Amino acid sequence: MQYLFRLRLNPAQRALARNRWKCGFPFSGPVRLATTAAASSKKLDLLAIDRKWQEKWHTDAAAKPSAPSAAVASDKPKSYILSMFPYPSGTLHMGHLRVYTISDVLARFYRMRGHDVLHPMGWDAFGLPAENAAIERGIDPADWTRDNIARMKEQLRSISTSFDWDRELATCAPEFYEHTQRIFLKLYEKGLAYQAEALVNYDPVDKTVLANEQVDANGFSWRSGAKVEQLNLKQWFFRITAFKEALLKDLDTLAGGWPERVLSMQRNWLGKSYGAKIKFPVVVEGNESTSLHVDVFTTRPDTLYGVEYVALSLNHPIVLEAAQQDTALRQFLNEAASLPPDSKAGYKLASVSVSHPMHSIDKETPYVARQLPVFAAPYVLSDYGEGAVMGVPGHDTRDMAFFKENVNPEFVPVVILPEHPSGTEYNMAAGLVPAADAKAITQEGYLSARCGKYQGLPSREAGKQIVDDLNRAGHADAVEQWRLRDWLISRQRYWGAPIPIIHCSNCGPVPVPDDQLPVRLPQIEGEWLKGKRGNPLESSDEWVNTKCPSCGGTAKRDTDTMDTFVDSSWYYLRFLDPANKDRPFSPSLARPVDVYIGGVEHAILHLLYARFIYKFLAQSDAFPELRQTEDSSTPAEPFKTLLSQGMVHGKTYSEPSTGRFLHPDEVDLSSPDRPTIKGTQVTPNVSFEKMSKSKHNGVDPTQCALRYGADATRAHVLFSAPVSEVLEWDEAKIVGIERWFGRLWKLVLETQQTLVSSSYTPNSEKTTLPDSLQDLRDSDADAVLFTHRTISSVTSCIETNPYGLNTVISDLTKLTNSLSSSTPASPQILYLCVSSLLRLLAPVAPALASECWEILHNAAVQNDISRAPTIFDCCWPTPLLSTEQADALATRGGLTVAVQINGKLRFTVTVPRMPSPTTTAEASGKSGMSAEEQDWIIGRILETDEGRSWLQQKNDWDKRRRVIVVKGGKLVNVVF
Repeated sequence: MQYLFRLRLNPAQRALARNRWKCGFPFSGPVRLATTAAASSKKLDLLAIDRKWQEKWHTDAAAKPSAPSAAVASDKPKSYILSMFPYPSGTLHMGHLRVYTISDVLARFYRMRGHDVLHPMGWDAFGLPAENAAIERGIDPADWTRDNIARMKEQLRSISTSFDWDRELATCAPEFYEHTQRIFLKLYEKGLAYQAEALVNYDPVDKTVLANEQVDANGFSWRSGAKVEQLNLKQWFFRITAFKEALLKDLDTLAGGWPERVLSMQRNWLGKSYGAKIKFPVVVEGNESTSLHVDVFTTRPDTLYGVEYVALSLNHPIVLEAAQQDTALRQFLNEAASLPPDSKAGYKLASVSVSHPMHSIDKETPYVARQLPVFAAPYVLSDYGEGAVMGVPGHDTRDMAFFKENVNPEFVPVVILPEHPSGTEYNMAAGLVPAADAKAITQEGYLSARCGKYQGLPSREAGKQIVDDLNRAGHADAVEQWRLRDWLISRQRYWGAPIPIIHCSNCGPVPVPDDQLPVRLPQIEGEWLKGKRGNPLESSDEWVNTKCPSCGGTAKRDTDTMDTFVDSSWYYLRFLDPANKDRPFSPSLARPVDVYIGGVEHAILHLLYARFIYKFLAQSDAFPELRQTEDSSTPAEPFKTLLSQGMVHGKTYSEPSTGRFLHPDEVDLSSPDRPTIKGTQVTPNVSFEKMSKSKHNGVDPTQCALRYGADATRAHVLFSAPVSEVLEWDEAKIVGIERWFGRLWKLVLETQQTLVSSSYTPNSEKTTLPDSLQDLRDSDADAVLFTHRTISSVTSCIETNPYGLNTVISDLTKLTNSLSSSTPASPQILYLCVSSLLRLLAPVAPALASECWEILHNAAVQNDISRAPTIFDCCWPTPLLSTEQADALATRGGLTVAVQINGKLRFTVTVPRMPSPTTTAEASGKSGMSAEEQDWIIGRILETDEGRSWLQQKNDWDKRRRVIVVKGGKLVNVVF
């Protein structure tokens, strides 16, 4: 350190050199601060600053070595920050901008905190959209995808993201899907991948199976517009149900790290419930001796005496068999397939009814001796329970609506009563309610007089007895039911990872040997690229015809490709070891993602499938070390913390009389407070809705960055709404961010000028704060206290509550305003506070913070002038004060305030002096104080014993009509 003083440096140069030495950077020559005139005349140009630093970061990244294939030893704590990788559609949308801004802030924050941060990016590049786009354009899907990736990669750079591009991957690359195929074969080896007949959505025009998400609410293909057919086809499945208990139980370990609504959605999708499977004997007209029965799963066996009908799914075997003889039923099934799931429509089967199961054990109650009608109903789900519902209109809202619509009853039976049924107007003995007045009683209670020997029993006790009695009669079993079904992964499409199975007439399905992986997609040309429908793999003779690896005979490759969810179920592990050619990843490198950021639309399927694959790999013999990467008592979960951001809505204009959506060019926005439709004086309807082309409310994030700068756009995205909430994008409000940046820029230039003129020299032993805080001037004490609080607040928010990132912008704005309005007198304190502010800003606005840091330290490289460390080479600021020091600074030099109530003096108190206000002088009222300062004084009064006594106990503070602050805060009058 003494070397600094042997050089011919002025005090300011020595200060900068000492700061470099403290941060661990070697000193290599004299340091010179810029001249005052040059610094003060520099104008803020956010676009130029973006270009300068983005170019530097790009150059630095190009010089960085490729991603290592093995772990690099490091004592640093590790942080894996990952945003859900995008589909390469060719353009970014505002949802992309929001999620990648959030992940970039977190990645930069943890790097500055000294962590070894992994922040990779890749492309979810397979799938139906790319295939359809290629067909429409007559080009290879690989070419279309590659071009889109190049464009989107440049767009991501344009918003100043700091991704680890040396780990970039695309799921359509053979070197990636080779390992997707390896994982498939490991599942197959364990019996967790299998083929079976399944009812699927089939598009007769595109000649392919569609995922449920690719069928609209009316049952039509989202692309071809064809009526989707339900066909039984042989399909490949992953046996995710083998992991259902772990998938459900381990959700409890994610509480606190995952949003509760996402955990709830996962639990509901898994759908574990306890109940009974009840057998309803089927009666077929003309065949009284049939042994058929309908199995119905119910969680409410206590309501069995209230059953009025049985409803079956549209594809229930009994319905399909009846349709063979009933033309009207066939027509209903054809039409009902396009009805929404909550439809009340139903069709009564003419020749089929069921007996009430209670009649087998209760011969005394007359209404259980009757036969019950059977309906085909769209509201019954084929993939839950047994595809059958026992209709209990008195105790299920949906059953009630269906019953009234299809039976038109006079009365509705009620078999469950509240604990205290006084005041009821229905016949208690009969348990009947007029249908016009009936409302379903869905809660548990006590069985009514309609329930034979079970009347008066509580619901749960009665349900158990009923199931036990029916079980002895062979009509019921207590069962556990799950909504979850095995994962159907087959797709009859070209653009996906080929399934690595060869079908041999002698050997059956045979796995492709490991040394023959990957099974590459063949190059497709000709008619298919000109719009021919169907799966071209089926007609690619050279590719599909092969030799059986087992017997050497002629065989055929499987022509299905995998659901793209398979790729995204494990891609996060590939980022850890992207250069590994022999296996998906090295088990010694495997670890979960620390923070995963993405939209709530992926809250169920993607996250569930990723959890399944991770759990499988954790217990797989192929990757035994994965279990050792986490504590043995910790369940294997791929994502420790999940940030689920809300959607981005755009400002939408519509014509009031017709509802037609207006293009912004059709609206006169010269008066933002009162827009009008051009050529008229009509005010359009203005709302915020999900961005879409049809509503003309989409915003190109890169165009916004080109207008206002990437940093302003990023800060506006963060400030506009908490992470979890819908963001209403209003570009006009970005001016607030621009004004803040302008004040910050001015503050930095003035600070640099002050450092030059004062020849500031930091204390070589303690470069943060003076030894005696009590000797600080008021302006210095305020600056230190405000900076300390901001450091603590911003750090806590990013580290423990990133859903509140909007408050980070608010905190930084207030600190900027405070330092600008009351500049510290001490250059040492000024530098400490401004440099802390810039480091806090760096993750949010990396280019502007870097430029300001460079100006503050005069890092221009000229001849023998050395470069100061960039802001991202410096450490994150730590709180400046201990709790005791902060309390001492906050309470020193208090203000004596006389408090009047309705004009009469009631008490006098001394309140702490407020740290420097963050509002400008123009916002001050007649008292000469800003609203913020007045609020501060009133808040401190309410914290005193006298304030609580007079303003909260003797008078109701919430009923105050007015609070008047005068004489600079020395007099406060409260009017009740």
